[in-house]
Amino acid sequence: MRKRSYDVTKLLERVLPGLFNKSTMLQTEPQSQLQGMSQLTNAAVLVIGGAEDKVHGRLILHTFFSRSKGTDARIAIVPSASREPAMIGKRYHDIFTEMGATTIEVIDIQERDQGYDKTWMEFLETCTGVFLTGGDQLRLCGLLADTPVMEKIRLRAQLGEITLAGTSAGAAVMGQHMIAGGGSGESPNRSLVDLTAGLNIIPEVIVDQHFHNRNRMARLISAIAAYPDRLGVGIDEDTCAMFEADGSFQVIGKGTVTIVDPSEVSHTNQRDVGTNDPISVHNMRVHVLSHGDRYDLYKRHVLTTTR
Repeated sequence: MRKRSYDVTKLLERVLPGLFNKSTMLQTEPQSQLQGMSQLTNAAVLVIGGAEDKVHGRLILHTFFSRSKGTDARIAIVPSASREPAMIGKRYHDIFTEMGATTIEVIDIQERDQGYDKTWMEFLETCTGVFLTGGDQLRLCGLLADTPVMEKIRLRAQLGEITLAGTSAGAAVMGQHMIAGGGSGESPNRSLVDLTAGLNIIPEVIVDQHFHNRNRMARLISAIAAYPDRLGVGIDEDTCAMFEADGSFQVIGKGTVTIVDPSEVSHTNQRDVGTNDPISVHNMRVHVLSHGDRYDLYKRHVLTTTR
């Protein structure tokens, strides 16, 4: 198939406004998405901070495989965020094959019109797990946002019909609002973070990945100061926040998940200061969770854990 070059910025200008139409906005009411998942399903949404173990214990990848029905899994790998989709697609294909999956499809979308492919749509109707790889989240959204393929993945994940996982860039796109880029290691300020529309899988959150590994706390605070009705979720490498049907998530992996909760913020100067001026945020809550800890997305509190 002949490949065409594309301009991500132009694609985003054309595509992303569609994410904010009336029907999409209605879906962002509290508890509207994950609570639509069947309480009887074992499906989940795995939001992975990147660099997950692919060689040794593979805890996170095994969890995705198990939640996708194990040896009965029908897995779709979407490597569209990567600049080397064939290589990254094959790597995950080999991993899940070694685990025992016999039906795996690499949905290698490199042009937007491939997001309408009927063969891939048919596979997505019957698959049990979808894995979004890392790469560039702007590229991923530019190629997939508002296409039938992505809408099928989003809807089936929210209904609890499939297990969906996204790592690195695949994690960044989970919210309605997405961190597209920015700096690290500075005080919170408006210029520190670039925000755009995500894929709206879990609209209540803004996700940042490679979190403590790349010193991104100030970046996430800057994002949440701009959208104080959302919950900031910063996920370290080889760490996962696994969202269940009831809106809770559990931490899996070697690092931590940092929660930035602005629900009780009493003051911020975010809208009043210059682009490069430091942001004040008063009475913001922060939780740092490690393996086995659980958090309720809707009630905004840590759940009791027995270890």
